[in-house]
Amino acid sequence: MAQTSEPNKDTCTGNCAGCPSTTKCEDPRNVSAPKGLPPKADISVKHVVLVLSGKGGVGKSTVSANLAYSLANRGYSTGLIDLDIHGPDIPKMLGVEDARLQSYDGKVIEPVRVTGNLAIVSMAFLLPERNTPVIWRGPMKMTVIKQFLEDVNWGDLDYLVVDLPPGTGDEALTIAQLAPNIAGAVIVTTPQEVAILDSSKAVEFVKKLELPVLGIVENMSGFVCPHCGEEIDIFGKGGGEKEAGELGVPFLGAIPLDPEMRKAADEGRPFIIRRAGGEDPTWKSIDAIMEALVKQIEE
Repeated sequence: MAQTSEPNKDTCTGNCAGCPSTTKCEDPRNVSAPKGLPPKADISVKHVVLVLSGKGGVGKSTVSANLAYSLANRGYSTGLIDLDIHGPDIPKMLGVEDARLQSYDGKVIEPVRVTGNLAIVSMAFLLPERNTPVIWRGPMKMTVIKQFLEDVNWGDLDYLVVDLPPGTGDEALTIAQLAPNIAGAVIVTTPQEVAILDSSKAVEFVKKLELPVLGIVENMSGFVCPHCGEEIDIFGKGGGEKEAGELGVPFLGAIPLDPEMRKAADEGRPFIIRRAGGEDPTWKSIDAIMEALVKQIEE
């Protein structure tokens, strides 16, 4: 078995070049070892909002898209980063899946404009075909996250919403280290216990990073039959609110399971703009969540 060399302060000469212990040696003469966290990205933004989930399939991207669109509709200059690098769905949901990122001066990237107040970037804009897989390890993902922050011409943003992949891996940790002015994280879950179990891990992840948990959103909470009007709890109901109480974090609200939400995403038109100002219970629940979230950030 190969032996590893540990730093020996008694025999160390201070010549770090080629030393197998360079990366773990704490001797102040060692200038080659990494020191501390990377610097924050140079981007002008007042509030960064992370959207996480403990598992996939809970509607995290749907919440991210409607949140960003809602903020933009309120007059805020809003950016949206789709960091689900292996499964980027935001462009499809916002109706810009055929767009491509443009750059000038060989470095600065122009985001895709959805409205005058809403701009987005996504790996989907860089893929040659819609079904092209992204087969990357961690370092490649970290590089593109840094580029999406620093090399994009965001301008001055009020809000930057970051749609993260499920779990608490490379993407979530990297954006938490690089993004400035993080207002906090929104955790999206569905009511059933298996989803609650995973989303609680996301809450604890955010707490360990010493970031605020802005609140929990319970998606797919109950279903009202469009034919008979009876409410059916397909995935259960109230699990997200109960979890928020147990974990001591805000509960932002519940969104019903609504076929129109699915239709809106497939058509590339966020649900929040389909029935704006209407009496639809799903629309009102999303609008109430947006209001609660903005209030959380301002407080």
